[in-house]
Amino acid sequence: MEDFSRRIDYSLYLVTDRGLAGGKSTLEIVRAAVMGGVTCVQLREKKGSTRELVAEALAVRDLLRSHHIPLIINDRLDVALAVQADGLHLGQTDMPLEFARRIVGKSMIIGISAESVNDAVEAEKGGADYISVSPVFSTPTKTDTALPLGLEGLKKIRGRVSPPLVAIGGLNRKNVEAVIRNGADGVAVVSSIVCAQDPMQEARELKRLIQKARST
Repeated sequence: MEDFSRRIDYSLYLVTDRGLAGGKSTLEIVRAAVMGGVTCVQLREKKGSTRELVAEALAVRDLLRSHHIPLIINDRLDVALAVQADGLHLGQTDMPLEFARRIVGKSMIIGISAESVNDAVEAEKGGADYISVSPVFSTPTKTDTALPLGLEGLKKIRGRVSPPLVAIGGLNRKNVEAVIRNGADGVAVVSSIVCAQDPMQEARELKRLIQKARST
């Protein structure tokens, strides 16, 4: 396992979703997205057996390691440990951060979803390596999220915590520049890349917009 914790680039963070892939395999989408400039990948699959998830995670992990890109596993600590992933991502109803940290120590990055300023403050207190501000805008890919925080909510969280912030929720070419300018260190996307006819080109354009926002 590589030590990404000090040098991880969250700028363009892909979250997978097999249900939106339109027949493409997760590995196919990840490969194309990496060629387009994705810097971090979270495997988020809620369906299928544990054995299927482990097999998929191993294939994605091997691809990402050849490009020095970290693999984060959503929720499933057992799978993250089994495949020696680089990180684990936990939502507000998943395993509490303190218990996950007790198990993995410093061997993995742990990211936490924050739906409010208080969530973000608690995540920082608990030692989260990064915080996912969720959702910034309304999104069809998850139906169990809180009300959108908007750019103002993102700015409030940025003003209260110091870990890297990754914005997620309804992000696309039209709004990625705005979230970077309002305090996000990175942009997490699902459908924007997963549903794209050309995931590589979509990732490339998102990366261009992120870099543009950072330079102005």
